[in-house]
Formats: sequence, structure tokens, C-alpha cells
Amino acid sequence: MTATGLRPATAGILPGPADVAAAAARIAPYVLRTPLLRGPVTATPGTDLLLKAEHRQAGNSFKMRGAANAVLALDADRVVTGSSGNHGIALAWLARSLGIRLTVVLAAGAVPAKAAVIRALGAETVQVGGGVAEREERAGRLAEETGATLVPSSDHPLVVAGQGTVGTELLADAPGTETVYVPTGGGGLLAGVCLAAADHPVRVVGVEPALTPRYARSLAEGHPVQLPPCATVADGLRGQRPGRVPYPIIRDRVDDLMAVGDAEILAAAALLHRLGVDAEPSGAVALAGALRAGRRERAVAIVSGGNTPARLHALLRPRAATPTETAVEAPTATTIEEHTP
Repeated sequence: MTATGLRPATAGILPGPADVAAAAARIAPYVLRTPLLRGPVTATPGTDLLLKAEHRQAGNSFKMRGAANAVLALDADRVVTGSSGNHGIALAWLARSLGIRLTVVLAAGAVPAKAAVIRALGAETVQVGGGVAEREERAGRLAEETGATLVPSSDHPLVVAGQGTVGTELLADAPGTETVYVPTGGGGLLAGVCLAAADHPVRVVGVEPALTPRYARSLAEGHPVQLPPCATVADGLRGQRPGRVPYPIIRDRVDDLMAVGDAEILAAAALLHRLGVDAEPSGAVALAGALRAGRRERAVAIVSGGNTPARLHALLRPRAATPTETAVEAPTATTIEEHTP
């Protein structure tokens, strides 16, 4: 692992920073540039913590970025995916707008309310027994059987590049950031942020649920390993095995990986709700990691999703702004410096 750059051995076969820039241009008409919000005051004096508000993204999660980049670049008219919910919601939103036929394969532990929204947006769902591994296997077979285009939730170069636009935005809006905390499931968002930060001195820290530390375990063993299914409260981060595309990118650039327990995740979600940030448990994982780290630093925690029951319902009607969320007016370094220690 290294603080800047990626190993030359991965060049040419994986997405790079240029692919993230191309994704930003491609998806601009379909996604929102989400704001930075003031984070909670921490127990560590001198810490300046901001929140990247991806729960306010179209579809209520960062997943819209990778989904849009893949669908638009591939120009598919029929798509199959495996999803814990948010990626399926993002694709269903796009499919309804673009006239694409979509089938979403869900694992046994998928949140029923997310599955209901996917169907309400016009997509077909298929439920399988077992965990994420079984889900992905069924999605791959279904794509082959039907001739549809497979758009995985994280393990695809176009998806990773699209997710990387989260990192591009936050580093542009807060260039003095010292550490970015990234929720980590399949690894698409973490890999994308690693690409966005390839030549930036920022520390990139992946935060995994303690019940499924697949990236930490894989990096420790030197190769991808598959863990058994788990039932962490962070339902969007239940991936069992690192993706073929994200794994080498993360291996070559991430600075640290840490794990947080379900109690810490729920506490972070409750703290966000008190601040007016309606994050789901998966969306609170990065904040849980930042709080556990307790470092004196200028940091950004990515709030990756907000598909709580109320916001799931709101997906089916026009959305209103959330007045309690205070955005940092931060397109320039000067404004950000007002919030640094």
C-alpha cells in the first residue's frame, strides 16, 4: 500500500483517474453534486469533521453514480444486476427514465421495503436463497440466459469509475482534507475514491462492518478470500468477497482498513439523525469509523446512503429539501479553511 499513486502493474487493465474524469462528464445530467455538511463535534480536540452527503443523491445513495456511468456507457436496453437494494433502486430509477428493461436479483436478507421500491419503479425482482455470493452467481447466469447486460453493484470498471466521482467532488470542495473515511462493502466506492485520490496526499480509510471484514482479511492474507453470509445492520455492506476490479485498486492505494461493530454503526446513525441527516445504517458506517479513530485531523466521512423507511417512501413522490441539514458553503479552499483547526 502507498499514500500516492497506483502500482504500474495494474495500469491498462483497470480503471484509472482518467476514467473517473470521463465518468463525471458522462453522468452529470443524471446525478447531483452533493454538498459537504458540518459533522458532529467529536471528543478529540482540534478535529474538523465534514460529511459528504450522498444520502441526498438521486435515489438516496451514491449508487446512482456508478449505475449511471455503466448504463450510459454500455447503451444497454436490457440489464440484470444483483443488489442489496440501493444499487437496484438507482438502476430502476434510471431504467424508468431511459426505457430499459431491468431485473434485480436480491439475496435472502434483502430489506423488503427496498425490494418494494425497486418493483414500484418498474423493475422485476428475483429472490434467491443464501447471501451475496449466491445472488451474484444467479445474476450472472440470468444475464447469460437472457442476453441482458450485467451491471454489478461494484465489481465493474465503469461502476468503480462512476463511484470515484464522490472522491473527486469532496477533494475539490475540501482540498485540505487529511483523511477520507469510506464505507466498504463490495468495494466499488472505496476503489473509486482511491482512484480519485491517486495523486493526492489524502489518507484513504475503508470502514467495514466488524461482522464481514472481507477486505481487511483479504489484504492480510495477500489474496481475495470469501467470508460466510452475515446479518450486520449495515445491510448494504454485506458483500462476502472482494471484487475482481476493486481489490487490486484498494490493495495498491488504501492507507488503512478498520472495522466497526453494529452498536457503533447504530450509534453513529442515531447521531446523524440528531443532526438532521437521515442516514440508513450503511450510510453511518464511515462516521462510526471516524469516531472510533479519534484522530486530530481534517476529515470527511462519506454518508453513502439514506434509504430509511421514510425516504424510501419519498422516492415515489417529488422530494423536498431537508432544512435541518446545514451545508458547508465550500467550493473554495478559503471557505473550507474557516472550518479547519
